[in-house]
Amino acid sequence: MRLRARRPHVSAFILAGLVTAAVLMPPAYLLFRAAEGGHTIVDALTRPSAIAALGRTVLLTTTVTATCVAVAVPLAWITMRTNLPFARVWIALLTLPLAVPSFVGGFVMVSALAPGGLVQDFLEPLGVQRLPSIYGFWGAWLVLSALSYPYVFLQCVAALRRENPVLEEAARGLGKGAWTTFFRVNLPQLRPAISAGGILVALYVLSEFGAVSMLRYDTLTPLVYIQYTTQFDRTGAAVIGLPLILMAVVLLALDGLTRNRSRYHAQGQRRTPKQLRLGGWRWPAIAACLVALVLGVVVPTGVIVYWLVTGLREGARVSLPMSVVVNTAQVAGAAAVVSVLASMPLAWVSVRHRGWLSTLMERVSYSGQALPAITIALALVFFATRFAAPLYQTLGLLVFAYTVRFLPEALGATRTALLQVNPNGEEAARSLGAGTVKTLVRVTAPQMLPGVSAGALLVFLTVMKELPITLLLSPTGYDTFATMIWATASEAFFARAALPSLVLLLLSGIAVLVMLRREESA
Repeated sequence: MRLRARRPHVSAFILAGLVTAAVLMPPAYLLFRAAEGGHTIVDALTRPSAIAALGRTVLLTTTVTATCVAVAVPLAWITMRTNLPFARVWIALLTLPLAVPSFVGGFVMVSALAPGGLVQDFLEPLGVQRLPSIYGFWGAWLVLSALSYPYVFLQCVAALRRENPVLEEAARGLGKGAWTTFFRVNLPQLRPAISAGGILVALYVLSEFGAVSMLRYDTLTPLVYIQYTTQFDRTGAAVIGLPLILMAVVLLALDGLTRNRSRYHAQGQRRTPKQLRLGGWRWPAIAACLVALVLGVVVPTGVIVYWLVTGLREGARVSLPMSVVVNTAQVAGAAAVVSVLASMPLAWVSVRHRGWLSTLMERVSYSGQALPAITIALALVFFATRFAAPLYQTLGLLVFAYTVRFLPEALGATRTALLQVNPNGEEAARSLGAGTVKTLVRVTAPQMLPGVSAGALLVFLTVMKELPITLLLSPTGYDTFATMIWATASEAFFARAALPSLVLLLLSGIAVLVMLRREESA
């Protein structure tokens, strides 16, 4: 017997519409504020400092993205298609650089390789008096490349896991070698994954603030921050933020175009691919994995531990105030709960009532993560100071900003969890007289709980690493892990920054492992 089609609940669409409007409010208000400047828009964007910052932003974004693709694609192929020893362990380890916040990577780079840093101290007995400066482009490129390649790596690993090996086996059956098969078969099929991962890297670099600020490479993001905090030019800051939004929109459009045109599939029964034997290439393959792991995880962790031990040995004030722990847990927990609640109506209408309206609202809700965090914070600062002064520098506004920024993480987990709930069970409950709320509480919610909990955990741990939003919107004196590390490292108090950095690194690792486990079980 065919069950009756469910009529859409108006209340669900109203709630989803309110969430969508909330997500659109920051970029819309930022555009409105910039438009208020009128003729000053052209003046602000044509200043030499703005043009130079735009050029540096484009240069850093393109080079880091290209580097991440060049590193991640071979690593994904090695771990998924060869007999590399402990391949599953390597996949987990090579994903861990995502656990290192960029501002921690910047602090590690400065404390280790800057003139007068750790490496110079070790080399001084050998006659090395001064190291080349790591400030500027090369330092920012190295840090962001070492920490961002997992965005592409994870996409390629997932694609190779889903890929049917029939075409590869056919190519080898025709006498093609491993390299030819990779370039003519694997690489073309990986194009959608490479594109998706590359766009994630580009969006990440566009919104980057901590590392580029510490390494003194002035892209648009720190320029917006300086324009607002030191020159108190709100309209100018909004205008300079416009290119960031425009570039994010272009990247999202490219992502959508790539997905719509991508059709890569193979016919036949899907089976486990045959692993290629590395032979003499085993040790170079292991060396490549080790280099990526050392740069992305071992060096940051080692430098942090060094400064922690040094501070304890020399009696420096190495501590983690309980207020910082409580503040971080409080705001991250609130953001996780609010993000999950906000994702519920969007997930419901997009899964249970598919249509052009629900699809539009779902896609718009994902835009928050594409927009640079500093533009979201700046827009809410402008809005609060002009229309809602009592909300300025309150926890409520801070949690709202986090929700706009990280709603996609909660929505992705909630939507996936709802897709796994068989709607026939809900229909059966209704046929037995249960109302909508009772069905949701007793049938749907228990089945969604594991997936929703994973999404909440990801939001919780990601909020702990967020820096620009916290700097601009947090109440005065309200320190979190991110702001404490930023303040102490910026003043070169590396020993004081070590303990919160290490704790944040460990907790962020949990988020990465949760994400990896979800991907493997998908």
